[in-house]
Amino acid sequence: MTASLPLARLAGFATLLLATASASASIPPPPGAAELAQRGEDIAWAITEDLTTEIGPRMAGTESEAAARRWAVARLQAMGFANVREEQFDMPVWVRGDEQAWLTSPFLPQKLAITALGTSASTGPKGIEGDIAYFESFDALVAAPEHLVKGKIVFIDHQMAPAQDGSGYGAYGRGRFVGANIAAKKGAIATVIRAIGTDDHRNPHTGGTNFEAGVKPIPAGAISNPDADQLVRQWKRAQQMRKTETALGYVAEPLRMKLVLTPQNLGTKHSGNVIAEVPGSDPAASPVIIACHLDSWDLGTGAIDDAAGCGIVTAAAKHVMSAGQPRRTIRILWAGAEEVGVFGGKAYFEKHGTEKHAVALESDFGADRVWRIDFKLPDSAKGLADRLAAAVAPFGVVRGKQPANGGADIGALVQAGVPAVDLAQDGTRYFDIHHTPDDTLDKIDPAQLRQNVVVWSAVLAILADSEESELP
Repeated sequence: MTASLPLARLAGFATLLLATASASASIPPPPGAAELAQRGEDIAWAITEDLTTEIGPRMAGTESEAAARRWAVARLQAMGFANVREEQFDMPVWVRGDEQAWLTSPFLPQKLAITALGTSASTGPKGIEGDIAYFESFDALVAAPEHLVKGKIVFIDHQMAPAQDGSGYGAYGRGRFVGANIAAKKGAIATVIRAIGTDDHRNPHTGGTNFEAGVKPIPAGAISNPDADQLVRQWKRAQQMRKTETALGYVAEPLRMKLVLTPQNLGTKHSGNVIAEVPGSDPAASPVIIACHLDSWDLGTGAIDDAAGCGIVTAAAKHVMSAGQPRRTIRILWAGAEEVGVFGGKAYFEKHGTEKHAVALESDFGADRVWRIDFKLPDSAKGLADRLAAAVAPFGVVRGKQPANGGADIGALVQAGVPAVDLAQDGTRYFDIHHTPDDTLDKIDPAQLRQNVVVWSAVLAILADSEESELP
């Protein structure tokens, strides 16, 4: 037999229960990753500042890039990430040397601001001099008969216009990507292009150029936009100057250039990828991979390309980890040797391409704000895409209508069928700075960098907790 409790005591218990329930209801839930990103420390800025200050330029395959990998391993370990390691690979190494150019005649000699393009051949220390064969576009060079090119220095004039999505790079970039290859096959002694950039500074933009197997490389360089304008003005005036008269008309006075480019090929050297992880609670779940590239060109300190990208993706992963263990493992890839041929992305795919990946994302377009989200997801992830779009809308990000394409270092994964999400950054000013001496820390807007981290944190948290029924 149970004794009855006094009425007053029962009332006390009821009051205590109500108070406990009220207190529980007033306790806010723990902050999510996006909230931590908004109010927490500037992890992305710290990574970007420290990497560009302590290491600086990180040309692929050089000791500077090796020092950057050692720096990255130590930093990621100190941040509490798991399975931090370096995965080495070999690659051919090219380094620049002396870089000079002049317009020599028919006017007074004028020096040009020039830089060699990656894999350019050397002119030798004494340089070369020749007549300029002018082409207004890459397509004009492709269509030109060989006799207009052979024995000359080809100049490709193709001024790129700024665009928020950076869409001009693909079209105008062809002159840099393969212009020297086309010119070499037609017998040119060198190629010079108007730099692939949208600025009006006397800063030439470097970048890689590619020669087909069996095509002997020729010297290849890029001149700044103001110097390209000067060359075009001189070219037009020279065309009006009569050198010789013929029955079919006159032959114009040639515009001539002297070029000194002395890069070197150092042979096969080591590069490597740096990898770190946030372990998921479900070891059987396929990981989310987020990428950037650690190397940079050597003219600046590689702040927007791509120290900021490494700062953004790493900060987002750290915020997700701080908010609580995700279901899926998050794998961070700081790829090596991207600028000179995506060697790091290819090496990662060779080593890990047969592994299952849930989804891939990359940050490699500077540090200005994310304005659009695009998807390349399976039909099973329609609801997931809707949740992602809704999560980033408050931060000024709209939903795109084109499929995501990933990025250079995750390109092989995406091509092999791994789903992708693109967080498209505003590229309006990106090609003012890209691959120039101006790629330095002062060009980064801390407020826009933080918006990147907030958006990335929101997206990464959702993807890392996605269900097996949504992503593979």
